Amino acid sequence: MTSFDLGLSRLRRAAGRVGAVWDRLGRALKGVMPARLYARTLLIIIAPMVILQSVVAFVFMERHWNTVTRRLSAAVTQDIAALIDIYRSYPQDADQATLRRIARERLGLVVDVLPGTELPPVGPKPFFSLLDQALSREISRQIGRPFWIDTVGRSSLVEIRIQLDNSVLRVFARRNAAYASNSEIFLLWMVGTSLVLITIAILFLRNQIRPILKLTEAVESFGKGREVPSFGPRGAQEVRRAALAFIEMKRRVERSIEQRTTMLAGVSHDLRTVLTRFKLELALLGDAPELDALKKDVDEMARMVEAYLAFARGDSGEQAEPTDMAAFLDELKADAERTGHRASVAFHGHPIVTVRPHAFRRCLANLVSNAARFADEIVVTGHRDHRWLTLTVDDDGPGIAPAQRDEVFKPFVRLDDARNQDEGGTGLGLAIARDIARSHGGDISLGDSPLGGLRATVRIPV
Repeated sequence: MTSFDLGLSRLRRAAGRVGAVWDRLGRALKGVMPARLYARTLLIIIAPMVILQSVVAFVFMERHWNTVTRRLSAAVTQDIAALIDIYRSYPQDADQATLRRIARERLGLVVDVLPGTELPPVGPKPFFSLLDQALSREISRQIGRPFWIDTVGRSSLVEIRIQLDNSVLRVFARRNAAYASNSEIFLLWMVGTSLVLITIAILFLRNQIRPILKLTEAVESFGKGREVPSFGPRGAQEVRRAALAFIEMKRRVERSIEQRTTMLAGVSHDLRTVLTRFKLELALLGDAPELDALKKDVDEMARMVEAYLAFARGDSGEQAEPTDMAAFLDELKADAERTGHRASVAFHGHPIVTVRPHAFRRCLANLVSNAARFADEIVVTGHRDHRWLTLTVDDDGPGIAPAQRDEVFKPFVRLDDARNQDEGGTGLGLAIARDIARSHGGDISLGDSPLGGLRATVRIPV
């Protein structure tokens, strides 16, 4: 292997490690990132603003505030050092009147000489005081004598005491002469402006997100088989295009359903006319024993035609409305008991759910009648939470093998070895039930029942 190949191999390994670290970082960020678009958009706006202002504040504090404070403290310290030199150079000024006058008029300082006194005891240092640190450093560097300073408090003056040979020089300086006091105003303006901008961004984003939420609600309602009243395109151009595309899709779906319903109505009329003619002709032929089989075939054909048309139609023209599920279950219980079955029902939660009542009742009735055909005991249980309506139909019949539970939902499929062959049916009951459940945005699943038979679970969003 040449040195070039070796270097290329190392680069590949390094790139692989970098890619793995990047993937881990992406997964970690995905876990902490908010899920909603509104929160993510706010984060995209607020995070750069906070980072930018943090950098600006740091640069300002480091380059401006600290530097200006150090230079102001150095200037005050130089003035104090000059006053000490004057005090030592002119001993004839016994009462220090000239020294105090120069300090007051030329330097803006108030100076006193305290003969025969000691420095006060050192008090606790403030946790964070840029002025205290800057003054202490400059006095140690320029004067080099014991000192005591008082920068704590909200006073507009700073007290500085310097230990001389046999006296103490006490100096009162204005705080703003040694400290950049306008820095807080800058930070206040920066934070206040940021809050105003964030408030405007929140209000603006609310107006931009609201059309998306309306579109989402309309799509969810249409997926549940409900009407979408007073929905129109609003918001940004992209959101309007998505809303227009949804409205056009909704019109095409409704037009296709309407055309299918119209066609089925015509087919139903033609087939019923023929069947009625068959029944009339058979009635005119009398009650001969050889005609009984034909009459039974005609009746069976009529039932099959009704079942086929009901399956193809799917009750799509019905409007959704609030419906009492507990009352539905009580009606199903009464129907099952009239056929001689043991039935019990229970419902938990708020029973009012918006569904297409006739279609949904047919869905549940198909499941209960399917259970009643092969079982003696039926238990129907309902539960409603803030998101889902769940209904289970349990029976103590022979059940269905797990490998065949998907097959029974296909139209015209009957499981001969799993169910009784002597019972009639077209194999459309479960197919119709699942079609109705899916038209409400839900589905039906089959499983094992605690009673030993089959459990059918209907789950639709509320």
